[in-house]
Amino acid sequence: MTLLRHPSERRRFYQFAFVGTLGAGVDLGTFNLLRMLTPLHPVVASVFSFLAAATHNFIWHRYWTFADSRSKSFWRQWSQFVFINAIGVSIRTPLFALLRWPFIRLVAVAGRWLPLPWSAERLGENLALGTVMLIVLFWNFFANRYWTYNDVQVGAAAPPVRRPAGR
Repeated sequence: MTLLRHPSERRRFYQFAFVGTLGAGVDLGTFNLLRMLTPLHPVVASVFSFLAAATHNFIWHRYWTFADSRSKSFWRQWSQFVFINAIGVSIRTPLFALLRWPFIRLVAVAGRWLPLPWSAERLGENLALGTVMLIVLFWNFFANRYWTYNDVQVGAAAPPVRRPAGR
């Protein structure tokens, strides 16, 4: 974790986490839409929602989090990012499958004493998905930082955010 000792790297991690939080909204929204509108199994729906979030996240990371990373072509970075995320989904999918039922049971027990906004199954699935998203966040950041965006010198100050003229 020596990487995060540099203020600019901490800033990148926070940006990465912010984009990841937005991506989690894309992920959870896509997951829940697929579960409501299609007969897809939850594990399959989680793979599709992960891919939607990965696309969202790559665009934001390319143009904001690692805006100073330009020695690699868009397509090379995209393929590296997708590869890292494919490993992330291979970590996430079995963990989600493993945690899904314990979280559903936990929520069902809690539902005996608390009113639930959703069914125990739906809420348990979302809690399991959120848990595995946090785990995969760390894998994705470090793997992408050291491979996809390795053309940015560690500790180098990120370029300032451009503001439109006249403001």
